[in-house]
Amino acid sequence: MTSHSTSLPAATGRLNEGYAYRERLGPDAHAQTVLVYLSRRHRHSTPAEWAARIDAGQVLIDGRPVRTDSVLRRGSELVWRRPPWIEPDAPRSFSVLFEDDDLLAVAKPAGLPTLPGANFLQATLLHQVQTYAPDAAPLHRLGRWTSGLVLCARNHRARTLLTRQWSTPAVGKRYRALAGGCPQWDAITLAAPIGPVAHTLLGSIHAATPQGKPALSHVTVIERREDAFLCDVRITTGRPHQIRIHLAAAGHPLVGDPLYAAGGLPAVGSRALPGDPGYQLHAAELRFRHPGSGRALSIACMPPPLLRRGEAGAKEDLRYSCTFYDE
Repeated sequence: MTSHSTSLPAATGRLNEGYAYRERLGPDAHAQTVLVYLSRRHRHSTPAEWAARIDAGQVLIDGRPVRTDSVLRRGSELVWRRPPWIEPDAPRSFSVLFEDDDLLAVAKPAGLPTLPGANFLQATLLHQVQTYAPDAAPLHRLGRWTSGLVLCARNHRARTLLTRQWSTPAVGKRYRALAGGCPQWDAITLAAPIGPVAHTLLGSIHAATPQGKPALSHVTVIERREDAFLCDVRITTGRPHQIRIHLAAAGHPLVGDPLYAAGGLPAVGSRALPGDPGYQLHAAELRFRHPGSGRALSIACMPPPLLRRGEAGAKEDLRYSCTFYDE
């Protein structure tokens, strides 16, 4: 299948249209004042900042502006009308790899967040995909600086059936990575448990730890370079930052990774965060059963130039492919 690119007008760093955040109040909000509730629940802003928003009429309860001392009731709808803000710079394009009534598979560029958060709203893959196909929504997410294939469902039935598959052997996930060093092996299975460890800025962060959850990555070296190597990584679990952590735990952190050092833990004294750029990782292929036909489907996504093999492997790397096959 031939892929094509679609993009919105170039507008990185522009003012967005604002957003209305909505929530139905639960028992934890009952009998609290609006100011106390928002200050405790949403700690990204100070009580003084929340008070200013309430006084400006940006916070509504059941459609009406409130005062800071208004008392909340369970079941009410709270709306915060956040005014437009300038979003951080990010790419605003993606490529369509596969498309039908049930699915939309796209290639996400590095630097584009998958979902809203951390001041990103319209500069996200979700917003751009839904501008192109309003019925589509990502089934999974990639880290901001991970490029590659993201699968979207276009209806409730497709989402339900694919979600059931996602953590089973029916779904194959292959990534391409550039790791540091010269391993003594050509292939290896990595199984370091992954879980939270202490972090100076965030309180905790996922890393290699004996107290973590089971994780499994199958790594194959496909090209050796000077003090680095390209590898394909097939994962059978989906722990946060699994590939970065596993290769680091094996003594081969991803080239340019600002966070994870050899051993699979954050570098000593580092103030890096998981979303910081530098590492080289690409979601290269998904294999799963089509939610409509039930047939096995493989979708592959071309790696960026730094993650492509030399001349011998260029033909395989320089392509998009969507293949139905019988098992």
